Amino acid sequence: MKKSLRFIICLIFFLLTACKENKISIGNNISFSKEKDIRYGKGPEQVMDLYIPDKKLTGERKVFIIIHGGGWRGGDKSQLTLFTFSLMQRFPDHIFVNMNYRLASAMQYGIPNQTDDIKSVTAFLKDRLRYSPELILLGNSAGGHLSMLYAYHSDIDKEVKAVINIVGPADLSDAGFKNYEEYSFVEKHLVDPKTLPTGTSAINFASPVHWITTTSSPTLSYYGKTDRVIPLSQNKILDSVLSKNNVIHESYDFNGGHLDWDKQPNNVFLINKIETFLKHIDKK
Repeated sequence: MKKSLRFIICLIFFLLTACKENKISIGNNISFSKEKDIRYGKGPEQVMDLYIPDKKLTGERKVFIIIHGGGWRGGDKSQLTLFTFSLMQRFPDHIFVNMNYRLASAMQYGIPNQTDDIKSVTAFLKDRLRYSPELILLGNSAGGHLSMLYAYHSDIDKEVKAVINIVGPADLSDAGFKNYEEYSFVEKHLVDPKTLPTGTSAINFASPVHWITTTSSPTLSYYGKTDRVIPLSQNKILDSVLSKNNVIHESYDFNGGHLDWDKQPNNVFLINKIETFLKHIDKK
């Protein structure tokens, strides 16, 4: 109980300090420089928040790229600001990006725009940092899906060190996922048909499991036991394909529905597992 209370107090402190211009202090002489709404593209949605540790270190820093959910056509980076601050407390030597991306609509396809936006953020970081950082993609729901899809399909240069997939759909053809109330939108408007390879359906193209190989990024997944949006069958399918390809992976489930991953004690459990998982990868 005392640990949970301290955790909550720390998060409130982060929010209060975040209001100070260009600086976030998280105690123990740890602080980050903050840049809000940096434009990485020409569109109004192509903006990102960047947090760089003030502490000088030798060597290259790893980068967390945080990708929000919202059914591919909604949501905003502000939804994950608090969780980003929690990660900064645990990983004070990492750089953090919390990004928006172009949202899908009846007039605009989500893919490849959204994976292209992740690519644009990585290009921005290379230019800004003057090196090619190791990337950790972390997203929830649609953001988890985009994290996996980018890492497994679009990361040609293999810059993604790890994927943290939180309640993200991995196989869009899964019968359980077809109960998603916006499934017709996914079928018709998620993927631009002009970009599809011959003989590949939009559903298969947009399914991260379709692109998993033996060289795919290590993946940690987190799913809700009573999630009515993303069924637990997604976790089983993803685990199975990763195992067949001998990809390092871990998966956990939590008590709750689609939005409960970020509530106590689920959020603390997740951050603990992320820390252990990344340490495990570093030893490989």
